[in-house]
Parts: sequence; structure tokens; C-alpha cells
Amino acid sequence: MIHEDDVFYIGRITRSRGLVGEVEMEYTDDGFDNGTAEYFVCQIDGILVPFYWEEYQFKNHTTAIVKFEHVDNEAQARQLVGATVFYPKAAMPDEPAGVPASWRHFVGYTVFDGRGERIGVVDAVDDRSANILFTLHTSEGRELMIPVHPELIHDYDAKRRELVVEIPDGLLDLN
Repeated sequence: MIHEDDVFYIGRITRSRGLVGEVEMEYTDDGFDNGTAEYFVCQIDGILVPFYWEEYQFKNHTTAIVKFEHVDNEAQARQLVGATVFYPKAAMPDEPAGVPASWRHFVGYTVFDGRGERIGVVDAVDDRSANILFTLHTSEGRELMIPVHPELIHDYDAKRRELVVEIPDGLLDLN
């Protein structure tokens, strides 16, 4: 049985595509492309179910086209539309393969400051300008926005989904 602690959110299935059972998956994290699992985990009726893929290809920087095993027609693919998609943490490499291609890779990561104190979990990334912002949600229910730059990232662990950042003094008090 797959538990929620064993997987991390990567996106959702937004639509069926074509007649042979392909679906489009809108993803917020492309880390699965560096992982070793040959399946995604979809939440179906509240249960985490592995779906092995025959192939996937990136349509653009937010969408992948996926062909799952045993999903062979449009009707079967339509049943998956709206499903939340996860990826197994254990399938991620121990060491990240360099800097992620997109800041959106960090959605779902737990953020710690340089002293090891938990700040919150990255909920969204605003990368529409040169000033990148992470929106975090704290365990107290607060929403924080922090600026991000490669020089502010001290370390990250793709398997544990943790990110250590330098947070300028006083910034958290502004939120």
C-alpha cells in the first residue's frame, strides 16, 4: 500500500488526448524526469494507485503527454481526468542533477533557514518577473512571500523535499 508520506505532489491530469488513451498532465515539478520509477501515483477515489507509463513526453514547460499501460482508449483516459498525480520520493536521486530547470521544481518543498528552523512549505512560485518569489504556508497557517535567487539557496535535498535558504534579516516580520 502506498502512503502519502512516500510520495510528493507533481501535478494533475487535465484532459484526455486522442483515441489511444493518452492524457495530458499539468505538472508543477518535473523532478520525475530524473527519477527511477516507471510509474506515477494517481489519487483515485481517495486511494493512491500506481499507474505505470509506457511513455511520456513534454508538451511544454508545464504539461506532459502521458500514455499509461492498460489505458488504451479515450473512455479509459477520461476516467483519469482530474486525478491528482504524485511521484515516489524513494525514486528520486540522492544528489540532485544540478540546478533545477525551473523554480517551480521547489513547489512542495519544506523551507528551512540557515539555522535549521522550519519556515514553511512552498505553495507557489511567482516567476513572472526577474524578482522570483516563493509563497510559503507555515504550520501556523500564515502565508509568507520570500524572494529567491540562486545565491540565497544554500542547499536542497530532492529526496527529502527540503530547501535551505538564506532569509534576509527582518523579512519574515514584514509578512
